[in-house]
Amino acid sequence: MSRRTLLLFGGPFVLLFLAMYVAPIVYATVSSLYVVRRSGLGLTPPTREFDPFHNFATAFADEDFLAGLGRVGLFAVVQVPVMLGLALGLALLIDAKSARGKGFFRLGAFLPYAIPGVSAALVWSFMYSSESSPLNHLLEPLGIRIPFFDGGIALWSVANIVTWSWTGYNMIIIYSALQTIPAEVLEAARVDGASALRTAWSIKIPAVRSSLVLTAVFSIIGSAQLYNEPAVLQPISSGAITSAFTPIMSAQAAVAAGNYPYAAAQSVVLALSVGVLSFVFFKLTDRGDKA
Repeated sequence: MSRRTLLLFGGPFVLLFLAMYVAPIVYATVSSLYVVRRSGLGLTPPTREFDPFHNFATAFADEDFLAGLGRVGLFAVVQVPVMLGLALGLALLIDAKSARGKGFFRLGAFLPYAIPGVSAALVWSFMYSSESSPLNHLLEPLGIRIPFFDGGIALWSVANIVTWSWTGYNMIIIYSALQTIPAEVLEAARVDGASALRTAWSIKIPAVRSSLVLTAVFSIIGSAQLYNEPAVLQPISSGAITSAFTPIMSAQAAVAAGNYPYAAAQSVVLALSVGVLSFVFFKLTDRGDKA
C-alpha cells in the first residue's frame, strides 16, 4: 500500500483524533499548571500565574473532590460486576438452544440503551420523586416507603438507572461473542452428556472472557464519567446529591465558579486515575489468561 493511500484513508482519522482527543487533553494539562489569583477587594480582574503544583495540591486537599472520587470508585466496584453479571445471564439465556423469541428479547433488552441518558434519568426522577413515585404510592397501604435519597441510598438510586440503561448494550456484545463459538464444540459437549448449565460454565463463559474484559474496562471508564444521572436527580434529592457528588460534577462546579485551571487539574487527576485502574485491570486479567 502506497504512502499516498495511507494518508488518504488514515489522514482524516488522525486529524480528528488529534483535534478531538489529543488537543483537549494537552490544553487541560497545560491549564492545570496555572492558578487564578484574585485581589481581596475584587476591584481588579483575576490574573493567571504559573504554579504547577498548586491546583493538584488543592485537589488532593479538597474533601468534597476526594469523596467524589471514592464514591465513583465504590460505584464501579459494586455496579459494574452486577451489571455485567446481568448482561452475561441475559446473553446466556437468549443464546440457549431452547430459547424462543430471541429477536424480541434481544431488542427488548437493548431498548433502554436507545433512550438518551438524560431522558432516562428524567423518567426515573419521576419514579423516585417523593410526591409522584408510583412505587411508593403502591406500597403506601402497606406502610412501606422506599427512601430513594435517604442516607447513602442516593448512589444506588443512580446505579439503578445506569444498570437499567447499559445492561442491554453489554448483553449484545457478549451475545455476539457467544455466536462465534463453533457449533461442533457445543454439539460435542451435548453428546458427552453435558447439561446446559455445565456447557455454559465450562465452554461459553470462558469463550467470552475477552468480551467480558472489554465491557468491564468500558464500564470502569463510564463510571468515572458519571454525570448525567446525578445531575438530573440533584434537584429532587433533598441535598443528598451535591454539586461535588462525582468528580466531573466537582469540575463543572469549578468551571461555574470561573476557576478553569482547578477544573482542569481535577480532570487530569480523574483521567490519570482511570488510566492507572484500566492498566492494572488489564494486567490482572492478562495474568489470569496466562495462568
